[in-house]
Amino acid sequence: MNYNMKQLFIKIGLLSVAVILSCTSIVAQSENNAITTAAPFLNINPDSRAAGMADAGVATSPDMNSQFLNPAKYAFIDGEMGVSISFTPWLRKLVDDINMSTATFYYRLDKMQTISASLRYFSMGSIDFTDGSGNVQYTGKPNEFAIDGAYSRVLSDKFSGAVAFRYIRSDLTNGYSESGDLKAGNAFAADIAFYFRQPMRVNRNDAEFTAGINISNIGSKISYDGVNKEFIPTNLKIGTGYKMELDKYNDLAFTLDINKLLVPSNQPLDDNGDDPNNDKSVPAAVFGSFSDAPGGFEQELQEITFSLGAEYWYNKQFAIRAGYFHEHENQGNRKFASAGFGLKFNMFTLDASYIIPMVQNNPLANTMRFSLSFDLSEFR
Repeated sequence: MNYNMKQLFIKIGLLSVAVILSCTSIVAQSENNAITTAAPFLNINPDSRAAGMADAGVATSPDMNSQFLNPAKYAFIDGEMGVSISFTPWLRKLVDDINMSTATFYYRLDKMQTISASLRYFSMGSIDFTDGSGNVQYTGKPNEFAIDGAYSRVLSDKFSGAVAFRYIRSDLTNGYSESGDLKAGNAFAADIAFYFRQPMRVNRNDAEFTAGINISNIGSKISYDGVNKEFIPTNLKIGTGYKMELDKYNDLAFTLDINKLLVPSNQPLDDNGDDPNNDKSVPAAVFGSFSDAPGGFEQELQEITFSLGAEYWYNKQFAIRAGYFHEHENQGNRKFASAGFGLKFNMFTLDASYIIPMVQNNPLANTMRFSLSFDLSEFR
């Protein structure tokens, strides 16, 4: 494909919107208030287990991919050390060369403390950059990545907390710019997360109530030209879950997450044609995101998404998962069901998930995710 610079950013803009909003072409109503940010890949969940439950996972039981939805869960993980790799082909209904690869590692320092790290690499495929006459000047591979580390700690028998720090690099042109004023964007961010669990007995069987919260990507704005700065997707995720033992071999769990971007709602342009959000600081944007919607409280509620998931385990070796994700029509209209499975062996676990769209022309249709996790506890 041949793209001049304008066409390149049109493509990238559309893909960015699709990542968060599943494309505005599927919005059912004429009013579209969908929020967009820079580096939207940060809100793509790479965890196949959670993806099988429609991305619900802030309050599920701890696993090796807890880094992305709630790193505080690592404090209660059963193992001592582990590594996981994931692969997600993305937006296959639009293009055939976009994907995200992820690697995660955790290590238990002692009974109270755990550290973890991850790398996410988002590839946008190959693009031919052309000059004004349409002559190919450069073939690049736009990409974005984030590398982070987290520290989680047991705060009580039932409660844990975590902090994570992240470096983000978004390279949309691979250093090529006909005017010379475009470059890769860089940003730094942090997460704050907590996890609560309450074991109990119900009908003589073990059960557990859980809850979690994760405020992610609290950080600096990102710029591609040294002048204009854009918000990264600071995000609030709150969830709860309930797991019950049916008998010796069968377990069933349900979980619910609610999610809201902590960035400014879209605002009408001022008298000079400028976006008033450009002058907002990150703290002002985060705290103002609960009350800045032009449509008032009704629109604020529309900006909240919901994920409902269920997970069934047989003999703690085979899992079946299902979920439903809901987003309001005016905010992108992502509505989809999900399905997934897991196979757990002595040293490794395989997870896969599949998206089933509930609206027509959804570019997320048929999206699959795969994760392979290795328990390295015996090597410690």
